[in-house]
Amino acid sequence: MEGISFNLCNLPPWAIASRLYNRNPLPIEIQGVQCSGKPLFSRLETICDPLERGQIFHDFMDVRFQLHQWESQSSRSSSKALKNSYLRFLRGWLFDSNSREGAVLKGWVESRLGLPPLFHKQPIEDIHSEAYYLYTVERMKGSERTSAILRQLDLLYEFVQYELRRRCPEETHLTLFRGINDFSEHRILAQSGKHEYLLQLNNLNSFTEDFEKAWEFGSRVIKAEVPLTKIFFSSGLLPKSLLKGEGEQLVIGGEYEVQVMIGG
Repeated sequence: MEGISFNLCNLPPWAIASRLYNRNPLPIEIQGVQCSGKPLFSRLETICDPLERGQIFHDFMDVRFQLHQWESQSSRSSSKALKNSYLRFLRGWLFDSNSREGAVLKGWVESRLGLPPLFHKQPIEDIHSEAYYLYTVERMKGSERTSAILRQLDLLYEFVQYELRRRCPEETHLTLFRGINDFSEHRILAQSGKHEYLLQLNNLNSFTEDFEKAWEFGSRVIKAEVPLTKIFFSSGLLPKSLLKGEGEQLVIGGEYEVQVMIGG
């Protein structure tokens, strides 16, 4: 399915989705985020401890979006709006990427980068299909009682990119792995060797740095060189007290040249 013709960042959807971008990635800048987050990133520059930076990021989000005030809200709907922070959506994804929270995260990729999902509970062949309609319903229901969740996710992506640049200043890519049982969530575009494929990945995907861990999630493992700019979230960047992940990386999709390993 082709990407939509517009987005809210500095690169067009077709460029972000291309295999050429993955070989030679450029920074992805979401409109207005660097300006709105300037106080946060100026503060982070003065902090050496990465876990402290993660806590400062969360505290900034807490104040900016008034997430700490949910307990004092008088109505049930208003308290839900404040309680449903970016952490709730990350936890929802880690539990089930096809959940309502997963639809919201895929919706962020679509609205900001212009890449619609290929799969949400079922394959999505076209933006006019029933499957796409059902995904948009899930997306709207997931975000209707939140405090500016898309703007929260904008800042989350910017924080992740900041941290990756600071922690891996010489790196442009990470070698990541994804366990699968079949290609239902992705599309085979070409095969260049016995185990080498060009895949079109869903617009957001779970990967891991742990090769052995990937085997727990399928009979095949995809190995890919992922640009740092396409890592939407890395579970190791926040204190474990906030989010208990298992080395999971949320990767923005598009065309990927991958090696597929099959278990014996």
